[in-house]
Amino acid sequence: MLVFDLVKEWSHVMEKYTVGVIIGSLSKDSINRKLARALLRLAPSELEFREIRIDALPLYNHDLDENFPRAAREFKQDMDEVDAVLIVTPEYNRSIPGALKNAIDWSSRPREHKSFEHKPTAMIGASSGALGTVVAQQHLRAMLSFLNTPVMTFPEGYIQMKPGLVTDDGDVTVETTLEFLRMYMNEFYKFIDREVRSFQPQQEVMIESMEEKA
Repeated sequence: MLVFDLVKEWSHVMEKYTVGVIIGSLSKDSINRKLARALLRLAPSELEFREIRIDALPLYNHDLDENFPRAAREFKQDMDEVDAVLIVTPEYNRSIPGALKNAIDWSSRPREHKSFEHKPTAMIGASSGALGTVVAQQHLRAMLSFLNTPVMTFPEGYIQMKPGLVTDDGDVTVETTLEFLRMYMNEFYKFIDREVRSFQPQQEVMIESMEEKA
């Protein structure tokens, strides 16, 4: 019994997940892109990352629901292919950038295929100001909650990006910030693992129920 438990625990630790990274800023020199590089370097090896780009998406238009443009179809497919999402976003005028809101709008259509639904998601952001995107993240949490998205609530990541804090290559030069970001990504992995494992039994129950009705 003890050997079985050890093997079970080992397999649990080794589970791998694919994370889609959405960067709220469209600027190639964004401080949030720098922050994303740092986060990926500090993440557990069990997480694999791919960027989900939002810069090619046209403005959402309900008239296009019956015939999604190619960029929107590709965005939805990218979302479907990942286990979880990490959003790294700036704050514009006390909210999230328009490009990020636009991507969320596309993700919510059609209603029977909400891309963020049941998708474990974490958010973090950098700003030159002391508040570090706190208001933008409050707005983002409200939007994702409406889409039935499990969102990591702790730790929260509001980073004041002072000059030299993160290099262009993603190296963090302040030890306390480095350790916080490493802890943040470790907690994100645990959050993903919990959410994925807890959702699997629910899916099995739903399938069994459908089979019984059939």
